[in-house]
Amino acid sequence: MSSLLSYLWDTLVYVNIFAILALSLNIEAGQTRLLNFGKVAFFAIGAYTTALLTMAGAPFIVGVAGAMVLAGVMGALLSIPALKLREDFLAIASIAFGEIIRLILLNERWLTNGPIGLRGIPQPLRSGEGLSGTLRTYVVDGVFGGNYEVFFLALTLAALAGVYLVMLRVARSPYGRVLKAIREDELVALTLGKDTFRFKSEVLVMGSAVAGLAGALFAHYITFIAPVNFMPTVTFAVWTMMVMGGMGNLNGVVLGAALVQLFERSTRFIKDFVELPVDPVNFRMVVLGLLLIFFIMHRPWGIIPERPMEVGDE
Repeated sequence: MSSLLSYLWDTLVYVNIFAILALSLNIEAGQTRLLNFGKVAFFAIGAYTTALLTMAGAPFIVGVAGAMVLAGVMGALLSIPALKLREDFLAIASIAFGEIIRLILLNERWLTNGPIGLRGIPQPLRSGEGLSGTLRTYVVDGVFGGNYEVFFLALTLAALAGVYLVMLRVARSPYGRVLKAIREDELVALTLGKDTFRFKSEVLVMGSAVAGLAGALFAHYITFIAPVNFMPTVTFAVWTMMVMGGMGNLNGVVLGAALVQLFERSTRFIKDFVELPVDPVNFRMVVLGLLLIFFIMHRPWGIIPERPMEVGDE
């Protein structure tokens, strides 16, 4: 396979993974107005959980399930104190939680190998004997012609489709209407008899579990993770995806994830054609920051605005 096609498959895999992560933030911030600025923490929990489980011999599906469960549990634990705070203090608490998780990953060498990270994370159906070998023969070799990159792209696309459909079902259901009511005016939702604390807790658990899924796919794709992969800038990038695409609009969030990832993946080649006064990584953050400011000031509804709830929706 040519290097151009390999780069294309790689970029699309990143788009799928970060679209899942952006959708997990959208149900919290876009649909319920929970300002979670520690989203990277649940991404990291998912990545490290599946890495530790599968490196210990657990199957891929067990690792992913464990990642989602633990990330969801941590979301539930965070919701107990954090959701009793006002929106601005919730944002501060979630930032602190993200940094606590990163520092734990950095310092607990007995578990996470510290700053060195975890290497050799197994990939699903990459190799193996028995059932794994048989599945590889039929799926990777048979369906995808032995092209593992395309297989993993299909795997992440299937995961994105599943998350999208679940989020769409939630958004169009009576449950989703309650979430939007909480977003617009929580006091009104309370007067209508809705247990807003329970709804917000459930949303935080759901969003955290989906972020854990994204982290698990990320870990199995790159096969190496370290605390440096889970800096606060990841949360910043995911917020940019959601705001640019359109908060509350699933199609807009996926589009925002695609645009930001295409930009981030392509700017690594700028240094080969243009001499920049700053490092390409810093250049990307500057541009993303300016884009975020522009959209907040001039187009806060994003590229694809949220569709108003219409009579006849479920």
